[in-house]
Amino acid sequence: MLPAIFGLSGPVLTADERAFFQDADPAGYILFGRNVESREQLRELTDSLRDLHGRDRLLISIDQEGGRVARMKPPVWVPYPAGEAFDRLYDVAPASAIEAARANAQALGIDLAEAGISVDCLPLLDVRQPGAHDVIGDRALGKEPQRVAALGRATLDGLARAGVMGVIKHMPGHGRAMADSHKELPTVTAGEDELAADLAPFQAL
Repeated sequence: MLPAIFGLSGPVLTADERAFFQDADPAGYILFGRNVESREQLRELTDSLRDLHGRDRLLISIDQEGGRVARMKPPVWVPYPAGEAFDRLYDVAPASAIEAARANAQALGIDLAEAGISVDCLPLLDVRQPGAHDVIGDRALGKEPQRVAALGRATLDGLARAGVMGVIKHMPGHGRAMADSHKELPTVTAGEDELAADLAPFQAL
């Protein structure tokens, strides 16, 4: 097995992809918007990937956060809220916010599991910093490390209840980056003491 995650060109496997992937035998795949059209199509695609390798536990991942980062979109799938919604609720009722994050992730995970997706690139553990680029912005679970960790743990638990594995992201310090890392390489100049706050949720989970 090749320790790599591959992407696909479209909503179905091409003959060239099928031959290449079978030969390479990667650990898994990541799906993007270009791979998603309908419930039936998506399930057929994930089934075809498992059939190709003969592995039921093949890693098939996606970025399905809710909010503005969602590869599976309405009206076919339910829109889920961005992380900031749980941060705002935490201000009012912390226990309710944690339970809401867990229930939301479980519902989202059920959608993924029904589509044959086994891994979600969620939760974000980026600690949001004032004045930073909005590439994280409302996707963040908060500005306080303990809150981010608590809501992140609930999200992982909710996904797991649906049979989906979560992936914590991004790089500690990304929440204070001044550039969009999709377009350029951010340079974070914060000191060790400042970065301790960014590292804390990752260490906790």
